[in-house]
Amino acid sequence: MQLTTWLQLLLGRPFRRAGHRTALLAAGLPLHLSVMPLWLWLIGTMAALVPAATPLPVLLTLVALPVLLTLVVTPLLTVGQRRRYRALVGKDLPRPAVPGPGHSWKSAVRRLATRVLWRQVCYHAVAGPLFAVLDLAVLAVWAAALVAASIYVWIWALPPQWRVTDLGYTTQAAYITVGGLALLFLEPRLIGALVRLETRAAEVLLGPSRTEKLARRVADLAESRAGVLDAADAERRRIERDLHDGAQQRLVALAVNLGLARATLGDLPADARKVIDEAHREAKEAIAELNNLVRGLHPAVLEDRGLDAALSGVAARLPIPVGVAVDLPQRPSPTVEAVAYFVVSEALTNVVKHAQATRADVTVGQSGERLLVVVADDGAGGADLAVAGGGTGLAGLAKRVASVDGTFSCRSPAGGPTVITVELPCVP
Repeated sequence: MQLTTWLQLLLGRPFRRAGHRTALLAAGLPLHLSVMPLWLWLIGTMAALVPAATPLPVLLTLVALPVLLTLVVTPLLTVGQRRRYRALVGKDLPRPAVPGPGHSWKSAVRRLATRVLWRQVCYHAVAGPLFAVLDLAVLAVWAAALVAASIYVWIWALPPQWRVTDLGYTTQAAYITVGGLALLFLEPRLIGALVRLETRAAEVLLGPSRTEKLARRVADLAESRAGVLDAADAERRRIERDLHDGAQQRLVALAVNLGLARATLGDLPADARKVIDEAHREAKEAIAELNNLVRGLHPAVLEDRGLDAALSGVAARLPIPVGVAVDLPQRPSPTVEAVAYFVVSEALTNVVKHAQATRADVTVGQSGERLLVVVADDGAGGADLAVAGGGTGLAGLAKRVASVDGTFSCRSPAGGPTVITVELPCVP
């Protein structure tokens, strides 16, 4: 069984994709050689007209003509090369970024000035003919190997008189057959190496450059991160609604029932009344904690009435006076709006806990395409982002702002005041 498997690998594996790869090389010959007549015409024209002292305008016209024709056929040849790889080996060559469509002379000039076009011209005018020579050589070796490996068939197709007069043909044919079989086993590897070389050249010259790939990768990552943030924000809103409409309402109903039981059941023993009083107090405390949790996840007022109303609610719950000024021509995206709310909420909480301030002010406005948030207080100052614990305090705010490509700065000299400035992308 192991010998059979080994023989199958030895005999079948080298030829597994040889047919498709050979077809790829054969189909590439006309595409690789398409530009050659134009350049041969150019070389012939230069060789014939330059020594004859042809007028310069005529010479420039004759020289420019094949160049212009090459530029015209280059996009068509590129499409053909892409279809060749897709149809024969199932590979999609990545497409480079090209200028937008247009039929004006400015758009045509922009397309001529791009590196994408000239990389494609380099592939079709320089690399293509070189690959055509290699393809022809490899295909010729493939045909020679097939002929050599089957030489006994060709010999027996000759007249019997030739075999009688040339009795030494059997020994020579054996050597040729062995050489043909060796070439047959070597040829798939040679074809594979050439296909890999051509594919790599096509990816480099017909596809996007390294800079374009990195830019596209950055754009994809930014889009993916934005999707993750939007999904996380939507999940927070869902949890908030579930808690508000489910668990919170059940706790409220429980507290109401306990309150009614305490008020109406007057003949209860002292121990039972004590248990009801304690359960009623615990229910109200659980409702308060759940309220804070829901507000921390995603306050309903933020979604319903926007940033102004949500921040005013935060300011009203603090023990110090807080001025809130929100001036936005339109609401930003829900994710950016949520980040702005949580930054202000956490910053004001830190003011109350650590700043020893008597007043704070919150200003939210739009500057161009950026949402500007400023939180200032008259406290003792000394807040330092560098020594804040990871994921908490100012460091946590900076990370939350950076998650949406925003900027975070904190100016807090000793003795105050402390000013936190946040800029967020104001995407509607």
